[in-house]
Amino acid sequence: MKIVGVAACTSGIAHTYIAKEKIIQAAKKLGYEIHIETQGTIGTEDELTTQEISDADFVLLAVDIKISGKERFEEKKVFEVPTNIVIKSPTKLLETLAKKVGKGDE
Repeated sequence: MKIVGVAACTSGIAHTYIAKEKIIQAAKKLGYEIHIETQGTIGTEDELTTQEISDADFVLLAVDIKISGKERFEEKKVFEVPTNIVIKSPTKLLETLAKKVGKGDE
């Protein structure tokens, strides 16, 4: 399972980075590959490449605000959730989304 995503909160500081870390830890625990871009107060960090997006099984947008570059994901299955969902139960979220894309048992 390969996942890419974007994390962004209203202040662009705490929840952005907490959400990123929580989802990365959960993905590693489940054996998934993941790359999360952040869009915060200091701009975009760890920007996703075209290849990473192309290879992804789905896109996870853990966002509380409008993000830039959303058009990059037009050809992908995209799931958008608030950052607090990612922070509270990242593993359950990833398991649920994996089942929705038909890859829950990989």
